Amino acid sequence: MPDSKISMETMAHHERQKKLCLRLEAVADGLPGGVNFQECLVLARDLYPTVKQAHEFEETQFFPLLEQRAGRESVAEGIERLRYEHWEDEDYAEEISQTLGLLGRGEPVGSVDKVSWLLRGFFSGVRRHIAYETDHFLPMLDAEAMSQAPA
Repeated sequence: MPDSKISMETMAHHERQKKLCLRLEAVADGLPGGVNFQECLVLARDLYPTVKQAHEFEETQFFPLLEQRAGRESVAEGIERLRYEHWEDEDYAEEISQTLGLLGRGEPVGSVDKVSWLLRGFFSGVRRHIAYETDHFLPMLDAEAMSQAPA
């Protein structure tokens, strides 16, 4: 896959995740009385697969190309950090999916404050992850591709 396609695909995954974050934020803002049960069920179904697909793409396409183009040593620490975040985000996505399923079915979820905190912690972390990739890694990849372009 050419560099520009990988950059574009990375940005497409970022956009899908940003939209999920906005939807999760709306659920958190609606707690306790303004829960959209249908939206919770849809989010419960879509959250983990969307996050997992983005992470698989990053780890199999984006990170290897970045290591190749920018130099493994120059990006190793950042990539390691992001890989750990992938594991954490996937664990949180599973827990949140279960919680949203309960909310969507009108079942008890325990403390509404805990659910709000869980949602906010997750989407804040995902947003930071995306910002880091956007601010640090995409420019490195794009600059390297530009320097290798024929004149």
